[in-house]
Amino acid sequence: MIGSDYTLDLANVFYSGQVSVRLIVGVPTGIILKDVSMTVHSGEVLAVLGSKGSGKKALLDVISRRVQGPVRGQILLNNQPMTVCLFQQRCGYVTHKCDLIEGLTVEQTLYYTPTRLTGYLKKSKVKQVMADLALSQVSNRCIENLTKSEYRRLMIGIQLIKDPVVLLLDEPTWDLNPLNTYLVVSILSNAAKKYGSAVILTMEKPRSDVFPFLDRVLYLCLGDTVYAGGTRQMLEYFDAIEFPCPQLENPLMYYLCLSTVDRRSRERFLESNHQIAELVEKFKIEGGGYRKGTTIGPTPPEYKIPLLLGKIGSCGVAWTVYMRLLAATLSFKKSGLKQFGLRLFLVPLYFAILWLFYNRMGLFQHTFASRSGLILNSLAGVYFLGVLNTVVLYPTYRTRYFQESQEGLYGGTIFLITYNLLSIPFSFISCLGAGAIVYPLVGSFDNLLEYLFFSLILWACYIFAEQQTMATLMIVKDHLLAAIFNIYIICVCLTLSSGILRSIKGLQDWLFYLTYATQSRYAAAFLNRQVFLAGDLSKPLPFDQQHNCTNMNLIESSLLNGITNPYCRYASGQSFLSERYARDPGDNIFNGILDSDLNIGITFAFTLGMIVFNLFLYLVPLPAFVKAKFRE
Repeated sequence: MIGSDYTLDLANVFYSGQVSVRLIVGVPTGIILKDVSMTVHSGEVLAVLGSKGSGKKALLDVISRRVQGPVRGQILLNNQPMTVCLFQQRCGYVTHKCDLIEGLTVEQTLYYTPTRLTGYLKKSKVKQVMADLALSQVSNRCIENLTKSEYRRLMIGIQLIKDPVVLLLDEPTWDLNPLNTYLVVSILSNAAKKYGSAVILTMEKPRSDVFPFLDRVLYLCLGDTVYAGGTRQMLEYFDAIEFPCPQLENPLMYYLCLSTVDRRSRERFLESNHQIAELVEKFKIEGGGYRKGTTIGPTPPEYKIPLLLGKIGSCGVAWTVYMRLLAATLSFKKSGLKQFGLRLFLVPLYFAILWLFYNRMGLFQHTFASRSGLILNSLAGVYFLGVLNTVVLYPTYRTRYFQESQEGLYGGTIFLITYNLLSIPFSFISCLGAGAIVYPLVGSFDNLLEYLFFSLILWACYIFAEQQTMATLMIVKDHLLAAIFNIYIICVCLTLSSGILRSIKGLQDWLFYLTYATQSRYAAAFLNRQVFLAGDLSKPLPFDQQHNCTNMNLIESSLLNGITNPYCRYASGQSFLSERYARDPGDNIFNGILDSDLNIGITFAFTLGMIVFNLFLYLVPLPAFVKAKFRE
C-alpha cells in the first residue's frame, strides 16, 4: 500500500447506549457520542484522548460496528459506508484485553492466525512482522512468559499480519512503563507508514515523548469533541482561542486536563463543565478547517474499495485452527504438558486409584455392593473428570473463538468441529486405558469385545459431560459456577436413574419415567448387566469363605419365609439385578430395561445428540448479554 490511498471519515456521529451509573445514576442508557467528526489518512496515527467515561472505547466500537445501540451519522472509508463485512475484511481491532492461547510460542501464535497467506509467503510475513515489532529475539518464547510490552506487541502483530487498512487499538500502552510506552507508540507510527495503515489508538495519560509520533489527535469529554485535527495545528488552534499551552508543559496532557471535568468540589465541577461546554461550542464554530487538517501526501482518490473476494476458505481456516489447537496441546512447554496430561492421563490416574480400593474383590455375595460401588464411581468419575477437564482447558479456546468470530474469521461450527477433533481422540485413548485398569476386576480380557464395550460406555459418558459443560460455558463465563451447575445435574441424574444409590424398583412412577431422559440410566444399566451377569457371578455364590449359600433356594433372610441364615440374600448376580430393577414380579428386565443393545445405543445417542445440540447452539447469533460478557 501507498500512504494516503485510504481515508476514514466520521461525520456527525451520534451513539446512544448504556452509560456508567457512576456518571448518571438511575439512567441505563444515554447519549455516549455527540456529533463526533474526524478524519484520518493512511500512514497516520490518530490518538483519541479523554478521561475515563469520555467515550473513547465507544468510538472504536462504533467504527468497528460492534455496538448494539443506535448510531447516527456517517462512517466512510474512501466514501464507502463502513459495514460489518467491510471492517472485518479490511480493518483490524486490538482490544484492551485479548486472551491468547497458552502453550504457543510467539512465532506459532502469528503463524496460526487465519489469513489468506499460506506456505512460504506466510512464513515470510510472520518474520517481517516480528522484526517490525521487535519480537524476533523472543520468537520461540511461550506467550505466558512474555512481558506486558511484548504481549501487547504480539497482539498488534496478529492484526498487522492481515494487512489492515485501518487499525484500531484500545489502550495499547495501558500499564506500561515510560520506556515501553515510547517503544509501542513508535513502532505503531513506523508500522502505519510502512504498511500504509491508518492507526487509531486510545490513550488516557499521554506522555510528551510520544507527541512526535502522533499525526492527529481527538479530545473527547463525555462524548463531546473538544478538538479534532493535527497535533501540530492543535497548538495553533488553542492559541487562537486564547488557551495557550504554558512553556515546559506537556501539551497533550495539558489539553487533556483542560478537557476533563474536575470533580473535586461542586464549584470546580461547575466551572470546568462550563469551560468545556465553551470549548466544544468554539470547536464547532472555528474547528472545521483544523479537523480536516493536512494529509501526508496528495488527496486520496474518491473510489470505492472493492471488498475481498469472499471470506477465507473454510477448509483452510479449519485446518489452521486445528493445527493451532494441536500445537498448543503437544507443546513441551509447561502449559502444553498440563493440557496433554489432563487430556490423556487424568482419567487413567483416577481409575488406578479405584483399582487400589477394589482390587481385593472376590467371587462372593458380599462383594455385590462393592461392585455396584465400582460402577457408580466409574460413571461418576468420567462424568466429573469430563466437567473438570472442560472447565480447565476449554475457556481459553472459547474466549479466543468469541474474539476471532467478531473479526469474521470463522464461526461456531468450525470452532466446535476442530475442538472436538482434538478432544475426542484424546478422550478415547484415555478411557480405553482407564477401562483396561479396572475391567479385570469385573471381567476377563479373554473376551476383548466386552472390554471394548465397557470402555466405550465410559467414553460416551465422558464426552457427554464435556459437551454439556461446553454448552453451559456458552452463556456462563465463570468457570466455577459452570462446574458446580454441571456437577449438580450429574449428581441428581446418578442418584435417581443409575439404580445404584436408589433402586429403580423403589422409584415413584413420575420419577421412573423421568429417568428415561437421562443418559446415566442407560449407561448404568449396561454396566450393571455386564458386571453382574459375567462369568461366575451368574451362578449361586457363597456369602464369603465361612458362609456357603450355594445350596439354599431362598435368597433373603426373613422370618416370614423361615430362613435364619442372615448372610445369604442373593443367589446370584441375576437376583441382585432383579431386586434393583424389577418393578413388578413378572417383569423381564433382561429384555427390557437391561437390554444391552438398547442401552449402549441410547447412551451413544445422548452423546451424539449433545454434540449436535452444541453445533446448533454455536450457530445461533449470540445474545447481547453474552456478547457483553465476552467482548474482551
